[in-house]
Amino acid sequence: MKKSLAAALFVTLAAQPLAAEAPPYTSAAPIAYMKDLSSGAVLYNKAGDQRIPPASMAKMMTAHVAFRMIQEGQLKLDQKFTVRPETWKKWHGPAAGSTMFLSPNEEVSVENLLHGIVTLSGNDACVVLAEGIAGTEEAFVAQMNKEGERLGLANSHFGTSNGWPDEGVTYVTAHDLALLAEATVNETPDLYRKFYATRSFTWGRTMGGADINQANRNPILGKIAGADGLKTGHTEEAGFGFTGSAEQEGRRLVMVVAGLPTFNSRIEESVRFMDWGFKAWKAQPLFKQGALVETAEVQLGSATTVGLVAPRNLAVTLPRTASQNINVKVVYTGPIKAPIAKGATIAQLIVSTPDTPPQVMPLVAAEDVAAAGVFGRLWNGLKSLFG
Repeated sequence: MKKSLAAALFVTLAAQPLAAEAPPYTSAAPIAYMKDLSSGAVLYNKAGDQRIPPASMAKMMTAHVAFRMIQEGQLKLDQKFTVRPETWKKWHGPAAGSTMFLSPNEEVSVENLLHGIVTLSGNDACVVLAEGIAGTEEAFVAQMNKEGERLGLANSHFGTSNGWPDEGVTYVTAHDLALLAEATVNETPDLYRKFYATRSFTWGRTMGGADINQANRNPILGKIAGADGLKTGHTEEAGFGFTGSAEQEGRRLVMVVAGLPTFNSRIEESVRFMDWGFKAWKAQPLFKQGALVETAEVQLGSATTVGLVAPRNLAVTLPRTASQNINVKVVYTGPIKAPIAKGATIAQLIVSTPDTPPQVMPLVAAEDVAAAGVFGRLWNGLKSLFG
């Protein structure tokens, strides 16, 4: 069932002059994708559904699985895992890529391993964490793929915990990487903030006994205001890639670039792309958090309707240089069967503009609606019958 918004709101928005085309941008990356999480608008999509090797961007899923387990009480930050000598041997030395510089038989906390994964991109840290959680890396990878199914990553599959080249078994798309980043930001916000914005981390010692400090490779940290994540990746096969996020004035953007030819080109394009996302686009407020947007019909409930409210401040993303003609509607499948819990997502606010794909935002129940008893259902039926 589809519902239009109140006429007053619709007229106010539709009365604005039609805008020019969406802000132009030409990415230097073969693959580039950007989404405004605040509105759901896809601001840029260049080969966003093409399958690509993720390289170390696969580690975002390893961290995400661990974050969810911590949040659900299945894993603790101070829990320690032992570095198996076999794992150390495989993931030690120049041929093993990025490393946390773990030592054989060393006991390392989950918290430090996560810093090793997120900040240092340690291949060794990924495997130690995977084996500690699931017994074997293969068993942990099965958890990664199960989580990918839950998140709707339709064109992604993981064969390793760290994104090491595996002859095409591991693949993702820029679209899916953005969905994964969005899930991490929204589902585990405290852990996201704790780990992803860390500028550097110290672990291990040199042959001379000096501490080893490594900087976060995130190319937009310190260069884009509000930048706080996520993960770079590089192999000969994949080129240089980056999935990043930043928040400014209530707008959070997620961007993905992949296939760039050099380390410096990744820095330049990541900064330029994110800067464009904030400067070329703006947020136009629609509803404040808690505002009543519409009502939905209820079936077999203690009430015949339920209010649909904004779960957060809702805004539409528009080109910064002009206003646009906006069409807004509420969509839900109904009548909605009781019981309904307050705060449950039961409808969508769909905002359409001439120059952007539909921007879809959730609407939630304003109050609890209990299931009606026999007499309640009879009374509601009579009220419906007689108008």
